[in-house]
Amino acid sequence: MRKDISPDLVVVDPDASWAARGEDLADELYELLGVLALHVEHIGSTAVPGMAAKPVLDLQVSVRDLEEAERAFAGPLADRGFALAPYRQDHVPAGRDDDPARWTKRLWARRGSEGLDVNLHVRVVGSPNERLALLFRDWLRAHPEAVSAYARFKQLLTEAVPDLATYADVKDPVVDLVVAAAEPWAQATGWQPSATMTARPATRRP
Repeated sequence: MRKDISPDLVVVDPDASWAARGEDLADELYELLGVLALHVEHIGSTAVPGMAAKPVLDLQVSVRDLEEAERAFAGPLADRGFALAPYRQDHVPAGRDDDPARWTKRLWARRGSEGLDVNLHVRVVGSPNERLALLFRDWLRAHPEAVSAYARFKQLLTEAVPDLATYADVKDPVVDLVVAAAEPWAQATGWQPSATMTARPATRRP
């Protein structure tokens, strides 16, 4: 029997407006956060065309120093309705013998304001977790045949688990499988994070 679903644990059909909303929010964050925000990228499922997703925009801000960014970003983000979350550690993919300290981050979340909810992941430029977020997005963009399968998995998962924490724990190993397929693709195509990052608004708009 289907259990009651948390309002935070809902996967909805893809929305063609997500891409534009993500770009607009990236532009706002560049202006809000200033020069410490080296790159701002729309990541996650809402950044993949045709992907069913939780109706939450995920944005990644790349910085040189997390502690410096946390101090500088705290006030401006609070003014825009963002709250700093306690999560400071990304999942390290299975099979990687890597220092978890390289997978640290800062996470701000905005809920209940006008427009879609937002998760703002702040990661160190050149770090493995910054790279993984971009690789995951770009591999799925390049492999639309995998999008429907991954989306169906997420939809079924929401019906099988009681809360968002369990959802994330179960989803992590599946993300690991996607990354395992994406790494050979990155090597074969010469994919690099720098090649996929968008320019700052001032350089891409008249």
